[in-house]
Amino acid sequence: MQTTIEKSAGMGAVINDGVTTFRVWAPNADKIFVTGDFNDWSETNFPLESEQNGYWSGVTSDAQEDQEYKYLIHNGAHKFFRNDPYAFELTNSNGNTIIRSLDFDWEGDAFEMHDWNKLVIYELHVGTFNRKKADQVGTFEEVIEKLSYLKKLGINCIELLPVAEFAGGISWGYNPAHPFAIEQDYGGPEGLFRLVKEAHKAGIAIIMDVVYNHFGPSDVDLWQFDGWSENDKGGIYFYNDHRSATPWGDTRPDYGRQEVRRYLRDNALMWIEKYHCDGLRLDATSYIRYEGGGIGEKRAIDEGNQMMREINLELQTKYPKVLTIAEDLKGDEFVTNGIAYGGIGYGAQWDSHFVHPVREVLLDTRDDSRDLQKIVDALEYTYSGNVFKRVIYTESHDEVANGKARVPEEIQPGDAESEFAKRRAVLGMVLTLTAPGIPMLFQGQEFIEDEYFQDTEQLDWGKEVRLSGIRQLVSDVIKLRTGASGGATGLNGQHLDIIHFNPDTKILAFKRGGTEEDQALIILNFRNQEYLGYGIGVDDKQDWKLRINADWKGYDTDFSNLEVNDLQLEEQETDGRPFTGTFNIPGYGALIYTAAKN
Repeated sequence: MQTTIEKSAGMGAVINDGVTTFRVWAPNADKIFVTGDFNDWSETNFPLESEQNGYWSGVTSDAQEDQEYKYLIHNGAHKFFRNDPYAFELTNSNGNTIIRSLDFDWEGDAFEMHDWNKLVIYELHVGTFNRKKADQVGTFEEVIEKLSYLKKLGINCIELLPVAEFAGGISWGYNPAHPFAIEQDYGGPEGLFRLVKEAHKAGIAIIMDVVYNHFGPSDVDLWQFDGWSENDKGGIYFYNDHRSATPWGDTRPDYGRQEVRRYLRDNALMWIEKYHCDGLRLDATSYIRYEGGGIGEKRAIDEGNQMMREINLELQTKYPKVLTIAEDLKGDEFVTNGIAYGGIGYGAQWDSHFVHPVREVLLDTRDDSRDLQKIVDALEYTYSGNVFKRVIYTESHDEVANGKARVPEEIQPGDAESEFAKRRAVLGMVLTLTAPGIPMLFQGQEFIEDEYFQDTEQLDWGKEVRLSGIRQLVSDVIKLRTGASGGATGLNGQHLDIIHFNPDTKILAFKRGGTEEDQALIILNFRNQEYLGYGIGVDDKQDWKLRINADWKGYDTDFSNLEVNDLQLEEQETDGRPFTGTFNIPGYGALIYTAAKN
């Protein structure tokens, strides 16, 4: 063992020129040893030195990449074997830390995510998305196999449910045991690296879902890490008073400690710098901001806001293309307001003002009581003066579980492929993909996946074959939305104009795009009644070209044969009055027009 070698900066096991530096924060330890493969798991021959600031470190040329180790922490008469808090890889969530450098061959990867106003996000769960065997979880490699499918669909951004090492192999991922390690059952660090690299080659960005509102609660070596705690709570990484409580365990990180904020900041940077992720989605940020998540008595956690500001500011400064998204769901633009203006500085937030009212309207069993005002309000809602500060959706992992189900399943329980269920589900997807905001789909939504999301059930790819027409419809709308098919740049802009809203007929029409953009006209019918020659008040003497009829029988045999045409003003007599062109509108139909070129 060498003791005169200069230590490398950084936390955990840092390899530099054949020498490994170990550094760990354990302010209440009396002494610490590193024990592992490299020293035959000796409990005494490699002590760390105190750096007099709560940190301990040591160097050795014996420890090499891929070897296993643990820290042996002494606190008084007690000793604890602990995995490295900065472990990049573990044998399993309850196993040993593996020395890893994460020195991947990125083959010159210089991918940059599309501008946020052109994103279409696809949320997926690695363990179920393309699971090949019912008794095994899905893997990163199996997601890679479907990248060509997602590219063909038109998706340009994947949001992964959390992949940090968690207890067991089956989970949504929101119980991180080791925040820096990658779930071994998914393929570990190498598997995630390959997924990101191959996604980038396909032109698809990766947003990583991370959990900073709690850890675990099981297999968490951070719990009473160095033997100290108060009130029988979690010790140095956690609050040790009433602030520790969350709905997922007594494990809220102590954001008041600079070392803990640094730990979470280092984790955020790891996803961007080590794995080339293009953004982060932070789970349940209201539980970082408030003790009870903003429900009931709102006891603010100011240092939680401080931690999020620090992360957002550093990412914006170093990596301005990186998108951070808050799952806050409190409708508070404080979350997306700029840091210079007193906000937290997120790039966008999941929008409760869209998903909840839109689902309510789609799921209403009676046409007469369907409230279109809620759709109008959902369309017009913005955060921080920018329509792209919100992520909009009708399905997410949360919205299709926890007592709720997929939209078509909710519409027609047990018969999600019924005509009404398909039509209204499609209506919701067209609305999502044409409304102001960053649209998001949940895995399988594009082919009417049914029931509810379970981490034990693989996605039913047989439905993708059976309902390929609806998948094609969704693809057609996505490509219009992203600009891949051209002619609708207005869908990428800030402009929204509600031009028709009839609570009786349940017809809603709106335009996207200003005078400098290729405008799009969207007509939605929330009643199961077709209308012939229906006027919606188009009075700008603009020809409109039909781009998508979502109720076309070519998309699904249950859909309508109603003839829907372009709107051309040539040779139409108006007697000097404003022209208010008419349209044929299918029941539960969605029509997308773009302005015809002069």
